[in-house]
Amino acid sequence: MIKKVHVKTGDTVIVLSGKNKGKKGKVMAVSPAEGKVIVEKVNMVSKHMKPKKMGDPSGIVKAEGAMYASKVQIVCPRCHKPTRIGHKLYEDGTKERICRKCGEAL
Repeated sequence: MIKKVHVKTGDTVIVLSGKNKGKKGKVMAVSPAEGKVIVEKVNMVSKHMKPKKMGDPSGIVKAEGAMYASKVQIVCPRCHKPTRIGHKLYEDGTKERICRKCGEAL
């Protein structure tokens, strides 16, 4: 069963809780099945990597780890505040995500 996630790839988000609270970043990947997201430069973890081919990095490599989508909230591009998402339905049947605070399209 695929769950619905409120963020999409490319959204700018802020972390609400945990050790990375208050950090902003861009969403790199979304996993709706797990309900997790990967945010750029947030939740860095150390991974032990083996080189797959010549020239690949090996040893202990820092990489972004997945975190639950409920821990992040979208930042509005216009008012620069964390906001919930609203939806606006147009007459032609299209649907758009909007900022609940200022009404700007996301």
